[in-house]
Amino acid sequence: MTAQPSDSGAAMLRETAANKLKLYDISEAQIAELEKTGKPRKTAVDGRTTRHVGYEISQRCRKRIEEVFGWTKGAAGQAKVKLRGRARVDAAFTLGLAAYNLIRLPKLIGAAA
Repeated sequence: MTAQPSDSGAAMLRETAANKLKLYDISEAQIAELEKTGKPRKTAVDGRTTRHVGYEISQRCRKRIEEVFGWTKGAAGQAKVKLRGRARVDAAFTLGLAAYNLIRLPKLIGAAA
C-alpha cells in the first residue's frame, strides 16, 4: 500500500504563504481572491477605467516608452548619472537615446522592407 500525500503539508504551505502576504499589507479579501482564482490581479486600477479600449492602448504605448528608459538606465549606464550640470546630463541622455535608436535601426529597417 502506497502512502497518500498528506493534506496537512499543503494547508501549512497555504497558511505560511498567506502570512507572508499579510506582511506586505495584502488584505484578507485579496488573499481569498488569490486562493480562489490562483492568479494575482493584473492591476490595482478600477474596472471602470480598465474596461475601455483606450486604456489597453495606453498600456501598450507605456510599455514601449518604459522599455527605452529601462534600456538607457541599464545598458547605457544612466541609472546613476555621474555628471554635473543640466547641459552635460542632457548631452549624456541624448547620446544614450541615439545609441538606443542605432540598436533598433536594423529591426525597423527589416520591418519596413
